[in-house]
Amino acid sequence: MTGGPTLPFDAALGRLRRERAGAGKDGAWFLHRRAAEELLDRLDLVARPFARVLELSADPWLGAQLAARGLEVVRIAEAGLPGLAPAGFDLALSVGLLDTINDLPGALALLRRALKPDGLLLAAFAGAGSLPRLRQAMRAGEAAEGRDPSPRIHPQIDVRAAGDLLTRAGFALPVADREVVEVRYASLPRLVGDLRLTGATNILAQRARAPFTRLGLAAAIADFGQDTTERFELIFLSGWAPAPTQPAPARRGSGTASLADALRPKGSDSGPR
Repeated sequence: MTGGPTLPFDAALGRLRRERAGAGKDGAWFLHRRAAEELLDRLDLVARPFARVLELSADPWLGAQLAARGLEVVRIAEAGLPGLAPAGFDLALSVGLLDTINDLPGALALLRRALKPDGLLLAAFAGAGSLPRLRQAMRAGEAAEGRDPSPRIHPQIDVRAAGDLLTRAGFALPVADREVVEVRYASLPRLVGDLRLTGATNILAQRARAPFTRLGLAAAIADFGQDTTERFELIFLSGWAPAPTQPAPARRGSGTASLADALRPKGSDSGPR
């Protein structure tokens, strides 16, 4: 008799690496800070007050900014989500982490239940299209050593799938969008160093356990090159816990205007030709 399916991420290793992440190494957290600042800007556009916020991110900077605004901040690790009381928060923010949770649909559903009716979720993480140069360099290292390809870059969620996940989790008025960020790195070790300092290195359960030899490492470094531009795609999510006061889409078939008439140039003959 075999066990259940293997989970994609080693959750214990993820917690350990985040605990060992470089506290105070602000320079390595630039993508997290950029995403967090964008979420704060979006929060500023919401014309309603918030009081109690659930904060879920690898970098404590976001929570500090929220506390400075006078909000009551509850900061948790992803493992603490199942223990949250329902409808205990009117706001939830997350930077990173969501893309490394084994059950992301379930985690989003838990976040939605933790929000009061008409509570807001704002989240960001690295999505599909991120780290193509790192992926290519890892393949070059494996080829140099004659290894079969091994999963080294985390599965990535594209913007359409992200929006679908919000809907599946029961959020109202879901929105997903993305921002492409290009970053120039002096070398492959510099990129890997930043990932390590932010606890963002490989935690896949099926990852290769044996590190590269000197041959593979040299091939990977050479393939990445010097002063190389790496690509990141930041996915941003927003959604509301359902509430009776929220706007709802019009009932199908209730429209009184014809789309064809609306698109027809002014002054054109409305009859058939």
